[in-house]
Amino acid sequence: MLEGATSLAVPTKFGQDLIVEKIKENQLIWASFTNTGDCWFEAVFDLPKLRLVSASFNSEKEGSAEFIAETLQDILVETRKLNPEFLQPEQGFLVKTNLTFPRDWGLGSSSTLINNIAQWAKVDAFQLLWNSFSGSGYDIANAQYNTPILYALNNQKPVVNKVDFIPSFSEKLFFIHLNKKQDSKDGIARFKEKRKKIHNEIQLVSEISRQLILEQKLSEFEKLIQEHEKIISSIIELPTVKKRLFPDYFGTLKSLGAWGGDFILATGNKDTPQYFKAKGYTTILRYSDMVL
Repeated sequence: MLEGATSLAVPTKFGQDLIVEKIKENQLIWASFTNTGDCWFEAVFDLPKLRLVSASFNSEKEGSAEFIAETLQDILVETRKLNPEFLQPEQGFLVKTNLTFPRDWGLGSSSTLINNIAQWAKVDAFQLLWNSFSGSGYDIANAQYNTPILYALNNQKPVVNKVDFIPSFSEKLFFIHLNKKQDSKDGIARFKEKRKKIHNEIQLVSEISRQLILEQKLSEFEKLIQEHEKIISSIIELPTVKKRLFPDYFGTLKSLGAWGGDFILATGNKDTPQYFKAKGYTTILRYSDMVL
């Protein structure tokens, strides 16, 4: 996608909301909650300067309160550049964000946040993403639609087409979490590091995406995702997830997002959940449980 390939995206049942309330104090008070209702991050900013007053972070695994607060601050500053009236009122705001999925699932907590802030500030979400981070904008597009889409970057402009994608074999599709969250920035960095002339590969990947929405035979669907895995593996010089972790799995596996973490897609049958549980992977969702 970073180089213009067309990709298929399907919306999930899980997401993140953002609730804004006005308060009298000239402050922005931010609180982020997990899917279980626990507050995992809090920060207070003075307005209108957006100066960080305090921050707390409830986690022993990653980052720090200051790092997360500064990242949020950067997003808000970039938002204000796009809309100078943003957070420049006489009063302040209490903002709450709520995830409906575990934070380590990697279903787009950053991109849904950016999309929600952009809606609040009435600015372009894609521009806010590119001003704040990097990436193709694929997750932003997915956050804006409740239907499957084909997404591509054409001359650095997002192109979105709504499509019908209702596989007749959906009961044989599963999503398995690999027990770790992949940093999209790391995946992008590796792609850029290994990038070569890939014009032909871009065309092939785009054609696979278009064929996937038409295919109603599981065997042909499996051939397409196997070919996709082979192409990406050759570009970034990493083994496919099946070769690396599950060489004895009886179905077909497809990496999703930045390779190396988050979820994979598996084709299989009634024995699929038990296979992955025996390997130590306990988060297994059927297609109907994940896709909107």
